[in-house]
Amino acid sequence: MPDDRYYVTDVPPETPEPADQPAPWTTTTVVGKRLPRVDGYERVSGAAVYTADVVLPDMLYAAVLRCPHAHAMVRKIDTSKAEKMPGVAAILTDKSPGADVPWFNARTGPLSRLFDPHCRYEGEEVAGVAAETPYQAWDAVRAIAVEYEVLPFVADAEDALKPGAVAIHQGGNRSGDVTRYARGDVDAGFAAADVVVEQIYSTACEIHAPTETHASVARWDGNRLVVWDSTQGVYPIQSGLVQLLKLPSSSVRVIGHYMGGGFGSKLSVSKHTVIAALLAKMTARPVKLHLTREESFLAVGNRPPDTMTLKAGVKKDGTLTALQMTVLGTGGAYPGGGVGSVDWVVRDLYTCPNVKTELTDVFINAGQARAFRAPGHPQGAWALEQMMDQLAERIGMDPVEFRLKNVPMVSQATSGTPPYSSTGLKACLEEGAKRFGWSEARKRARTEGPIRRGVGVAAGLWRGGGGGPPATIIVKLFADGSANLNMGASDLGTGTKTVMAMVVSEELGVPLEKIQIEWADTATTQYATASGGSKTVPTESPAARAAALDVKQQLLTMAAAQLKVTPEELVLKNGEIVSTADSSKKVAIAGVNALRGRGLIVGVGYRGPNPEGKVICPFGAHFAEVEVNTRTGEVKVTRFLAAQDSGRAMNELTYENQTQGGITMGLGLALTEGRILDRSQTGKMVNRNWHDYKIPTAMDVPVEQIVIPIDLHDYQANSTAAKGLGEPATVPAAPAVANAIYNACGVRTPDTPVNPLRLMGLLAASKKRG
Repeated sequence: MPDDRYYVTDVPPETPEPADQPAPWTTTTVVGKRLPRVDGYERVSGAAVYTADVVLPDMLYAAVLRCPHAHAMVRKIDTSKAEKMPGVAAILTDKSPGADVPWFNARTGPLSRLFDPHCRYEGEEVAGVAAETPYQAWDAVRAIAVEYEVLPFVADAEDALKPGAVAIHQGGNRSGDVTRYARGDVDAGFAAADVVVEQIYSTACEIHAPTETHASVARWDGNRLVVWDSTQGVYPIQSGLVQLLKLPSSSVRVIGHYMGGGFGSKLSVSKHTVIAALLAKMTARPVKLHLTREESFLAVGNRPPDTMTLKAGVKKDGTLTALQMTVLGTGGAYPGGGVGSVDWVVRDLYTCPNVKTELTDVFINAGQARAFRAPGHPQGAWALEQMMDQLAERIGMDPVEFRLKNVPMVSQATSGTPPYSSTGLKACLEEGAKRFGWSEARKRARTEGPIRRGVGVAAGLWRGGGGGPPATIIVKLFADGSANLNMGASDLGTGTKTVMAMVVSEELGVPLEKIQIEWADTATTQYATASGGSKTVPTESPAARAAALDVKQQLLTMAAAQLKVTPEELVLKNGEIVSTADSSKKVAIAGVNALRGRGLIVGVGYRGPNPEGKVICPFGAHFAEVEVNTRTGEVKVTRFLAAQDSGRAMNELTYENQTQGGITMGLGLALTEGRILDRSQTGKMVNRNWHDYKIPTAMDVPVEQIVIPIDLHDYQANSTAAKGLGEPATVPAAPAVANAIYNACGVRTPDTPVNPLRLMGLLAASKKRG
């Protein structure tokens, strides 16, 4: 069993597993252990081949000409000078054969094209160049003469709705209809409340900024296209290319073995991949297109900015009576989910009978948003969790106690209010507070002098952490006892391959070093959805287990015939098949005659459906301690604890890694990150580099980070009892820091990022008021 210093094991009896699932693991020998990644050496030694490392014979290099204006019309393109430059092999524009590709399909049809003369944001694609070297490609891009008609721009969501605002699309600047949700009667709920608080919160736009920027290599073999892509899912990329290039699926192969992070920005096909494919077609040579860091800040996604007005009512005993939220957000110049799921935590995190939300998404002249680690949830939690602390203070209740008072057991926002398969929020809060020393830390808060110290708590959930079908995995057992694991899922660097190999090792007893892994190749591996939304482990691990169990059953049947016993009385242990009735009857895997004769056993596993009438949802509670320098506005996070209910920790080491990454990303939202647009003169992004766009570094995270897995043995969720972790590990982090800042210096911080300039302004305003 895992170390109980880190795991909560004193929980109610295990939930019963569905009848059609294999029996749950009672004890494990591999799963749950703290094991290094199976590809760790390749990743740290440089042996791993990322897309940017792919070099093919006779390969060209591509670069993209991008619009330098926030809003403009392309009136004329002159490529004559660029065509004559050394090394230039091809130039792709909207007039090139095959380049008239529709883009951003919405209910009303395509809103744009691969190269649209109406450029709606800085960085929109205008042309592509392929040349012998990257330098020659960029020289040619700069030599292309473009005549732009610069248009008025809109760089703010509120401005986009003002009368007379420039229309980014025909029909206005609203991106779809207003989204509304309601249950109960909020007016009656506020009337019944003893305390009502209303506050406006906002979160800045964040950029994904993965270590590896987006890259694609395209090569044609006749009419068949092969693409190496830095992607979170090879099959979604294949599907996108099939649709855009009008090819059969059998003619498009996508390979995505190693990639250096995506956080949602690499879930679907991007324009640069299509540009690479078209240039490769024009030149009959392979083409590599690797985006620069500056391009990645402009053109491949972001977490949308949101302004949230939240009103809440509570009784003196801590009972929530009403929650009402209005959200205004923007997904940029094209539909990008500017407000998607921002209100979900308000709808579902706490028990409340009366809830009303209204979300408005608008267009502005900025890059399109994309899914970004727990889309919408960190923004909503930033508002809700600060509001929970404000309410707790007003009624004189401890913030942890107040949250415990309102822990839900059913999903109120899901039709029919079904129960959760497991609800770990209570355990997260209680165990987290205990390990953090919450009560003692609150007493130690330093609220005098220039360096103040405070602590904060916040909770969260993620609505998509249950995974589900489809997923297919094949496991092969060879006659010498080694194995092959074949799966289509991508490993984003989070350890997916390691976890799946551990599942196979658990069932078959094959050491990890003897398991060969094939992954993320549409020509050679099985179908898998994209790795994102915290669904990879809960989706793929049950399929891996099913495939391994299929192999095991076939192996036991073979051995039973050889040992002259029934398969039911045999077990596989330490590389041998042994009779439970007579331990002298045994045979090593390599000694099974039928296996030697056949050469291998093939097992196929599928991901079954999620349980009917249940909602699978991971929860979390985060605790932060900060020091605030009231003379400079600097905030230092000195200690952080994350208690996560994400089901079984399949690998304790990767579980901690995922959670610590989520914490770090939350600190960025709270303290440092934010896209800055020049709203008065150009509409352009002014901090599109890692010098001016500040992501947290090793110097910004606390040395003391404690991760507590809360395992409630949720066998109703799936056969491995795993729930998602990547998203819920970041949702509560930012508001926990904000609440700690208030505890330290008495100033509420409704807007992100809480950088020194902003905090000094808030401190000055507070001093002036009081």
